[in-house]
Amino acid sequence: MTRVNSSDSTNQFSDLLQVNGDGSATLLPGVHPLPNLLSLEADQVLDAFRQSQLRDFTRVINELEADDNPLHQLFEQMRVIADMEPGNRFSELDLFKPGALQALFLELHEHVMLHPVWHHPCFVRIFRGEFDAVQLAGFATNYFNQVKNTRQCVALAQGRFSGFISLPYGSLNERVSELAQIILAQLLADEYGVGTHSIDSYPDLSGLLNSTTHIVMYRQLFDGLGIPFEGQDVPMLHGVADNVLTQRLLAGHPSFSLVESLASVGLGMEWGVPEFFSLLLGGMIRWAWHENVPLTQRHLIVFIAHVQYDVLHAISVMLATSLFGHEEQTLQQIKQATNMLMSSRYNMMSDIYRSLFDEPCKDIDAIGLDPSYHISDRRIQAALLTARQEVADSTVVRATEYKADQSVPFVFADTV
Repeated sequence: MTRVNSSDSTNQFSDLLQVNGDGSATLLPGVHPLPNLLSLEADQVLDAFRQSQLRDFTRVINELEADDNPLHQLFEQMRVIADMEPGNRFSELDLFKPGALQALFLELHEHVMLHPVWHHPCFVRIFRGEFDAVQLAGFATNYFNQVKNTRQCVALAQGRFSGFISLPYGSLNERVSELAQIILAQLLADEYGVGTHSIDSYPDLSGLLNSTTHIVMYRQLFDGLGIPFEGQDVPMLHGVADNVLTQRLLAGHPSFSLVESLASVGLGMEWGVPEFFSLLLGGMIRWAWHENVPLTQRHLIVFIAHVQYDVLHAISVMLATSLFGHEEQTLQQIKQATNMLMSSRYNMMSDIYRSLFDEPCKDIDAIGLDPSYHISDRRIQAALLTARQEVADSTVVRATEYKADQSVPFVFADTV
């Protein structure tokens, strides 16, 4: 590798970093909330986001409990209605128990953030910059299959909330469903770049179809790597396909509850994203700097944006999830949904690692996974094996082999 050679403390590499006098680098404003990202170890990055998310959620909960907070006032108005109706269980929610929502967050947040997927060898190796141009191009195209498909999971989850669902909230049933729809709709707006508009400012058809979606933002990475459009969409590796299908099943399949659906598009998909996207972002910046490849913030904007905004997404879906916490098994359902997602993501990254580096990389069932992350039932096994049969052959590498495979990316509690 060729390191930028400079003792000038004001020297910059593109609009991404400043090279310090001692040869270290400080990321420029707007790139990442941790300017010293390239000087940290992977576990330090994870810990920094664990702490920042804790602070963010605590702030939101404190605001929610303030009498002058609009959301506090909304929920209090709803509770007044609920208390006038016999059998209405809205007032039983953790939302109205001092400290309960914070305690729920702490338990679930630790459960998610301590999973080994966030320190997967693929993320760590990329963060260290231990790859070449061909391997980075391979990562970019294979991970794109994950990014471009999971946008739809939020839509699948949103479609499950309607006037037909059974809730114990009496006349508030429809309103609670609406609140979940609104939160998921905002996530969709963020993902697809369509935003919110007044009647006077609503875009025309051309403006709508040219929205800056996360998919479009990701394709800007291909611009920086010199990958032509016709080379950007490749068949999915088996691990990637399984992860995409797992996310879609949890979000939309009737075998999984509304709580599991919400957990899959919020807690399971969002809490770890800022950390591992930071590892990916830092590794690509490090590689570009050392190899003098002129990547810019524009090329890496999808990673920059996810680091900054996904925390808010996770908090909003956590709030929505709490509105459906009337069942005794809610906590266990949420943990199981996140376990399935994190397990399938782990195997996806192992498959990508093997494909990129042509080296062994263990799957989730070979790493001594802590029992708290084992899957307690086999609904996902049957659903995934069935879903594999429905994918178009052209969308997955070695499709016949994929459809015949009976193994799944999970560790079940009844087999260990």
